[in-house]
Amino acid sequence: MFKKILIANRGEIACRVIRTARRMGIATVAVYSDADARAPHVKMADEAVRLGPPPASESYLKAELIIDACKATGAEAVHPGYGFLSERESFAKALAKEKIAFIGPPPKAIAAMGDKIESKKLAQAAGVNVVPGYLGDIATTDEAVKIAGDIGYPVMMKASAGGGGKGMRLAWNEQDVREGFEATKREGLASFGDDRVFIEKFIEAPRHIEIQVLGDQHGNVLYLNERECSIQRRNQKVVEEAPSPFVSPEMRKAMGEQAVALAKAVGYYSAGTVELIVNGADPSGKSFYFLEMNTRLQVEHPVTEEITGLDLVEQMIRVAGEKLAFGQDDIGINGWAVENRVYAEDPYRSFLPSTGRLIRYWTPPPVRTDELVIRVDDGVADGGEISMFYDPMIAKLVTWAPTREAAIEAQIAALDQFVIDGISDNVDFLSALMQHPRFREGNLATDFIADEYPDGFDGAPADAQFIEDLTAIAGMVAVISDERAATIDGQLGPPVHPPCERIVRIDGESHKVRIKPYKGGTLAVTDDGDLVDIVGRWIPGQRLLVATVDGRHRIVQVRRAGRDWELQTRGRTHRVQVLSPHVADLARHMIDKPAPDLSRLLLAPMPGLLTKLDVSVGDKVEPGQPIAVMEAMKMENILRAPKAATVKATPAKAGDSLAVDQVIVEFE
Repeated sequence: MFKKILIANRGEIACRVIRTARRMGIATVAVYSDADARAPHVKMADEAVRLGPPPASESYLKAELIIDACKATGAEAVHPGYGFLSERESFAKALAKEKIAFIGPPPKAIAAMGDKIESKKLAQAAGVNVVPGYLGDIATTDEAVKIAGDIGYPVMMKASAGGGGKGMRLAWNEQDVREGFEATKREGLASFGDDRVFIEKFIEAPRHIEIQVLGDQHGNVLYLNERECSIQRRNQKVVEEAPSPFVSPEMRKAMGEQAVALAKAVGYYSAGTVELIVNGADPSGKSFYFLEMNTRLQVEHPVTEEITGLDLVEQMIRVAGEKLAFGQDDIGINGWAVENRVYAEDPYRSFLPSTGRLIRYWTPPPVRTDELVIRVDDGVADGGEISMFYDPMIAKLVTWAPTREAAIEAQIAALDQFVIDGISDNVDFLSALMQHPRFREGNLATDFIADEYPDGFDGAPADAQFIEDLTAIAGMVAVISDERAATIDGQLGPPVHPPCERIVRIDGESHKVRIKPYKGGTLAVTDDGDLVDIVGRWIPGQRLLVATVDGRHRIVQVRRAGRDWELQTRGRTHRVQVLSPHVADLARHMIDKPAPDLSRLLLAPMPGLLTKLDVSVGDKVEPGQPIAVMEAMKMENILRAPKAATVKATPAKAGDSLAVDQVIVEFE
């Protein structure tokens, strides 16, 4: 067993590896860029070594710096995590040359599966089903257009070395190919150092299901069941679960055996994942096709751990020198696990990436019992920063329960307890997904989000009972807050006793509520209805309110928003006004301030780098015409003309770092 290992990664996965290594009695070495100098993984490790400036190309992607850090600290092995150098054959070879163990598969397997073109050819030879497509290297856009037409639209353009949703473009027609081919090449080159692109048929309404494999260096390879990863946005996974609600035992066996056959064909050992695209419209379960093999630990590995009882990081460390201590018959399925990825993005603004300081970051308390697991894997903390240089994932929320329904309900309750201030987050959206009837049915596909939210996201729906409960809670919060303000020492005059009646405006509707706090709770009557009892006393300034309203359990985040309140719960942030009756009567006469006219401006939708500007002063543009390209969180975003117009000015230039809402182009 190794005495000291270096983790060639950052953030959540670095912390994850450190925890397992510590439990195994192995010392750890962290590496960091200047942007991560105070990051949790640096503090957690026994030692830490600086690599360089924030850009990954100058720090985490420099293999020679990792090797120097190993030599300086005496680390015997390197765990690469995922991303960065984890699937770089040259890195594994360089470590072997220096007699430093690589906690991962052999270089030849990385090379074979890392090239998506060659991997499909190998999969065919191993008897694995593959998606129809063109597996040669495509040099020009015109060539890509011809090939796509021959295959038949829709098609998917993919960077040969891509992964994690990067370097992928869906094309429904020739225009999509012409606009997206070069962007796919650039993303592949920027993220993976390889600009080769291939094209394959896009299977409509597909499910994305993957098989976890684990092998040792003695020829043993096992499959550890499947994960359902169909809930995606822009080809990037959002929700994962294990097992899949679609997969039958017979299908699981067939998929698992093909995955093992492929792994054995390339001499694979360590943890890896064979990703499959499945025709969800075929109830026989026989229409599944090889997509790619990830020769590393997956982001979503915790759901497999929770249903099998295995620690995959520990197994990776052990099989770097030991034989597997169990066989295929020892792998079972216990309960159900669901993982949600908490991202730094704003679902209310087309999921635009968000960067900045985490002013407040609280997570739901961990739980591990025979009936429930709540697990948060993260690598951030209060006061930390979500940087534009790296992936926008903040944390992974994992819940386990004996049934799928219970695991999903646990997700909703835990998401209500995530407190993130300073940046935007997708917690409301994740909660809405967990409550969506189609998700609860298990009727999933990779286009689920596009189908169910075609006009964007504006919060989870709330029924009349829920709104009534929130109205009572809002009234309670306001009355208690006013009572506290009226009893502050040092005021002139006699004590003031605020009236108990309030007008609550929530989601555009006004409600009258009468409130009577008592020790330990509050009595409330909404719209002259029945008396309800809110058990759970709110304290002014308290962020999380956990209460029951006539026995209905409610977890609500309470925030002051100027003169209003924000109540965040169950997938929606409700902006609420609570007014005294006479103030509400006068407020009806207040004129709303008109919003500024921004129609003549193209604004930066997110902070990021302006990599390309396609127009100049005097150019005429048509609606939907590509105007600029911005890069943020390692993804390219094409900005288009909102209408037909003439360019008046271009305040921003290619190469500029832009703030959100900064003007890029002004139209006449």
